[in-house]
Amino acid sequence: MLKARPHLKKKRQQVRRRRHQSAWIRLDGETVDHKCWVEDISQDGAKLTVEVAAEVGSHFNVALVPHAPKRRCEVVWREGKTLGIKFLG
Repeated sequence: MLKARPHLKKKRQQVRRRRHQSAWIRLDGETVDHKCWVEDISQDGAKLTVEVAAEVGSHFNVALVPHAPKRRCEVVWREGKTLGIKFLG
C-alpha cells in the first residue's frame, strides 16, 4: 500500500464551485470590457477562459455580473487561454 506524501499534496483553503457563466474583464489602460468565461470560482479566486490570453496582463479588473463594480485581480497561472486568478483587496 502506498503511503500518503502530504508534502506533495497542495490542499486548497477555499472550496471551488464549478461555474459556466460569462464575466467581463477590463484590461489596464482600456475603457472597454472584454467577455470571458468563469470555469470555477472560490472566495479567493477563479479560473477564467479568455478569447486572447496574450492581451491579458498580470493584473486587471473583473465583473461577474454585467455593469457591476469590478474586482481587482492578479493572474497566478496561465495555460493557453485559461487563467488562474486571485482576487486582491
